[in-house]
Amino acid sequence: MRRLRSRGGRPGELSVFVRGWRDQVALWRTPYRLLLPGVAWMALLLALLAWLDGRQGVFLVPPFAASLSILLNLSDVPIAQPTAIVAGSTLGAALGTVLAMALGASPWVAALGAVLSIAVLVALRIYHPPGIALAMYPALLHPGTWFAVAVVLPFTLVAVGSMALLSRAVPGWPRYPAPHRHR
Repeated sequence: MRRLRSRGGRPGELSVFVRGWRDQVALWRTPYRLLLPGVAWMALLLALLAWLDGRQGVFLVPPFAASLSILLNLSDVPIAQPTAIVAGSTLGAALGTVLAMALGASPWVAALGAVLSIAVLVALRIYHPPGIALAMYPALLHPGTWFAVAVVLPFTLVAVGSMALLSRAVPGWPRYPAPHRHR
């Protein structure tokens, strides 16, 4: 391989820079591996939501896929624990619903919902990033007054419950929930 020469630089300087950058980018990659049973679990739950969406109203919302991904790939971090997922998601959606009812539906109200929910969820120590997105949802897509209780709460209970059951029943499945840590 021919050595590259940068303008005014020493031979090989550019190739050392490129190699260093390539090595740095490799460090930024995520360490997760595809768990086929986990993908099947996600597909089953999302298919159920899609089926309900077509028959019962709004059920399939993007933050749910994010929550499932967090459960599957980050099952041991605080944002994936049952309290954060169930309470954080449900409270985020409820805050967004209340704001949309009080102030009307608009992108500004959705943004306010996100800001308010991050403050509340962090203060209550139930931070779950998809819960922030769920706070925006009512002001943008009008899922109804009972969205948090009729859709978000049951979904999150099924998600964490099935994750806990599968972690005990399927060899190699990520352990869930994580053991309590004193902070």
